[in-house]
Amino acid sequence: MKTIFKNIFYFLIILSMNGCQEDEPKLETLLVPTNLEINAQVFDDESGNVTVTTTADNALTIHVIFKENAEPVVVGPGEPAQYQYIRSGDYAQIVTVIAYGPGGIASSKTISIDLSVRLIIDPDILRKIGGDGSKRWVWNKEEEGHWGADAAFNDENNGYKAPPNTLNPCAYDDVLIFGYDANDNYTYQMELGENNETLVGWADVQYFFPNSTPTQYVDECHDITNTNPKIETDTGFLIFRGEDGELYLQVENSTLSFWSGAQVYKILELTDDLLSVRGDHKPILEDIEIAYYHEFRPEDYDPNQDDDFTELVWQDEFDTDGAPDVEKWNYDIGKGSNGWGNNESQYYTDRTDNVTVSDGTLKITAKKESYEGAEYTSARMKTQDKYDFTYGRVDVKAKLAGGGGTWPAIWMLGSNISTVGWPKCGEMDIMEYVGNNPGTVQSAIHTPSSSGNTVNLKSSPITNETSEFHIYSVIWSGDQISFLIDNERFYTYKPATLDQSTWPFDASQFLILNVAMGGNLGGSIDPDFSESVMEIDYVRVYQ
Repeated sequence: MKTIFKNIFYFLIILSMNGCQEDEPKLETLLVPTNLEINAQVFDDESGNVTVTTTADNALTIHVIFKENAEPVVVGPGEPAQYQYIRSGDYAQIVTVIAYGPGGIASSKTISIDLSVRLIIDPDILRKIGGDGSKRWVWNKEEEGHWGADAAFNDENNGYKAPPNTLNPCAYDDVLIFGYDANDNYTYQMELGENNETLVGWADVQYFFPNSTPTQYVDECHDITNTNPKIETDTGFLIFRGEDGELYLQVENSTLSFWSGAQVYKILELTDDLLSVRGDHKPILEDIEIAYYHEFRPEDYDPNQDDDFTELVWQDEFDTDGAPDVEKWNYDIGKGSNGWGNNESQYYTDRTDNVTVSDGTLKITAKKESYEGAEYTSARMKTQDKYDFTYGRVDVKAKLAGGGGTWPAIWMLGSNISTVGWPKCGEMDIMEYVGNNPGTVQSAIHTPSSSGNTVNLKSSPITNETSEFHIYSVIWSGDQISFLIDNERFYTYKPATLDQSTWPFDASQFLILNVAMGGNLGGSIDPDFSESVMEIDYVRVYQ
């Protein structure tokens, strides 16, 4: 029996050895690509577009290097590789083609391409980004969302929004300089701060700095003057319309302060005072796609430049107990059409139960009670036909009503609403608050181009909004509208084009104070809600 087992054991060893021999890999034949032929097409529209098509015997992949230190464009044999040079001028450009065969054996060829490049940026767009020929931009660091990231590639950032002044200071001391001259040369410089450092996204740190051991999701400051491949700090830029008709900003072999790998950015907003972009990027060494959002302001930007309204022209200090001053205020009464157009649940009254002045403040009280077919009552008071104005500053010191379903608001409507209707009259929401979303207020603009669920709005965090007074303000000038909380500006509406669809604000507006219940914005009403009060210390208008 022992002999039988011994023979079986030796038989299995032999089978195993034979199996290993059968699975041994065969060496791939090493072949050098030959007969390398390059066909270069230079577009005759002076756009700087060049297409290179390469063929070669025994080639598997083709790497086309259009500029020194630039990343190669990788294609297959016979496939076109395209590139756009973004510096105007007449010059000879060296292009290197490397053909890789089986086993990684390569052969290369270099050609010279004669280029005539005349890149023209729309003059109005060029003036906005480049000023009079050289304009300096810095991070809009005082605003929430000046830097952001989102896994979805949308124009609106619905992901992370950096609070004010939270990036590493090595980003904030960078200055982006866009310049141009009469010969249509568009230059871009990234003026670095201390130690030539800028902020590098965590996913690309190791690619540019192989000796680094980056921590996931932690961006790092690095000297970018000697990276391989090269990150340029003195190069060119181009603004062009993509196939989708949208504007894009390209910086040649460079970045907009934060290195995310993107060199082409979609322009979300460009005005004289704001550059907002989105850069889409798949980090080189990490399998994750991220959209990065950046906001910049001119280096000499003064957030108070439109705040020249200092003369007090109208006010209500609410110093007299009883009903509000009838010379200044009147009321909307009832449930309104479709709950005032927003599916609201309250019946507005002018009763003292809902609106009164006492102890130096106006009190608008929303109550749970059956009244005229509604389950809630409140008040909406306005200066329509009593007082209106064009341009100026409004300050309202208020303590807000709270509780699930409350929707207090301080806002303005065009005095021409009775003739042109809404939204042609224009609407400015100085402050809106949703009790179901405590700790946040928002301001918004409604125009014919964006009404209803408007895109022209911004939220701001706030504390103690229902227990302490805050000052809610709007500054309205001839080309922009800014919103402030406690004298801190958090949103400015300044359309690039002023026309009837974007700017119905050259006519007078009147003031409105109200507390709504439920509706499209207020949401579900807390079943335990009984009443809540918005208190107004004063309303002041300056011109």
